Amino acid sequence: MAKNKEPKTNAMRILDRMKISYKTFTYECDEFTDAQHTADLIGAAHETMFKTLVTVSPEPAYYVFVIPIDSELDLKKCAHQAGVKSLAMIHVKDINSVTGYIRGGCTAIGMKKQYPVFIAEAAQNYPQIVVSGGHLGIQIELAPQDLAAASKGTFCDITR
Repeated sequence: MAKNKEPKTNAMRILDRMKISYKTFTYECDEFTDAQHTADLIGAAHETMFKTLVTVSPEPAYYVFVIPIDSELDLKKCAHQAGVKSLAMIHVKDINSVTGYIRGGCTAIGMKKQYPVFIAEAAQNYPQIVVSGGHLGIQIELAPQDLAAASKGTFCDITR
């Protein structure tokens, strides 16, 4: 009898290789769904669910931010943390070419290139947080410190 194998995303393979413990949640999703709806679908508390946002500086250089789903990026704080004059959100059409992921499936772990990653300090308030698993319909729950290790991220004040 054939065993149904759960598909592995690049992010999951990296976590496995690093021997980082995580739990996956899968749900039916054919197109982008906002993070609040996704949290409700998988039964995750909104405060433990985080979204990944990608910004660009004028140079251009890219920076990745992981924040609670009910928060907004403070682009001035983000630029200060990144050490640049200003930042803007990348255009939706550029997400795949920059990160290797699609809108709604973007995670700070295993992007095409290693961009600087900044994680909202609020993540440290929880033993586990939930982030995209690198594909629509897959979320990963892991310790915030493990997300930081896998993404080479740092915790800082980046929201308003």
